[in-house]
Amino acid sequence: MDKFATFFPILAMAVVAAGLAGVLIAVSTLIGRRTKSKVKQQPYECGVDPVGDTRAPVQIKFYMVALLFIIFDIEIVFLYPWAVIYDQLGWFGFYEMLVFVAILLTGYFYILGKGALKWD
Repeated sequence: MDKFATFFPILAMAVVAAGLAGVLIAVSTLIGRRTKSKVKQQPYECGVDPVGDTRAPVQIKFYMVALLFIIFDIEIVFLYPWAVIYDQLGWFGFYEMLVFVAILLTGYFYILGKGALKWD
């Protein structure tokens, strides 16, 4: 029962937020103006008029760079908890993080050597 009392305000806030979002969407749908035109139906991307077919194949290098970014970004996130409890870990934790960073740098230099980040 104590846990319920602790988390009740969070649950109440989530219910109120979901209810308010639902009400606003419903009111907008019911009383909103619906004017259709050719310009409104046209796709819009960053202020640039779309050119060509949207089903054109995308080069693999874009996917590779995105994958590498995600991999290294997620691994770098592991540095934050280590930094939070750094003083409790002592020298052992420091050396362990050096090994972790060395593995990251080894992977980074490997992909640089393979040319995975080249755009030409």
